[in-house]
Amino acid sequence: MRRINLIVTTFRGQEIVAVSELKDLLRYLGDVEPEVEMTKISGLITASTSLDPFYVIEKAREIISNEPWRISTLLRFIPIEEVTSTRIEDIKEVAARLSAKIPEESSFRITVEKRHTSLSSQDIIKAVAEKINRRVNLKNPDYIVLIEILGGVTGISVIRPDQIVSSMKQGRQE
Repeated sequence: MRRINLIVTTFRGQEIVAVSELKDLLRYLGDVEPEVEMTKISGLITASTSLDPFYVIEKAREIISNEPWRISTLLRFIPIEEVTSTRIEDIKEVAARLSAKIPEESSFRITVEKRHTSLSSQDIIKAVAEKINRRVNLKNPDYIVLIEILGGVTGISVIRPDQIVSSMKQGRQE
């Protein structure tokens, strides 16, 4: 299974430019040989970088604020901690293991973004939720169990809500 640790969205039809822009950004941040690929999903590219994906997210946020011209086709940066096959049992196992980083007093929400799969979001959420013994807060969670399904491959992360960067949202807020 291909190791990815970053998913980035772009405008449909801009994938080739976005791949080049993301490679340049990752090199600028210190990855000598980032692997960046288009997916079969329109507007979606993936990366395998030697950098910590959470570091990339923070630096992307800074660049969007201070040097917005550097990022023109990259829309959302999504960190991925682990990749597994798109089977509910595998997703449940990885999500349960990653959820250990949610402190006992904290709340969480499960977000499923699925592309090219017939699995039901509700079935995935139900299976994962039964493995996480923390308080649920759908509107304002302390943590998000993020499940990104890309056909037969699923990326999973446990993140704080501010650990996904949207260049469009951040650009409008400034």
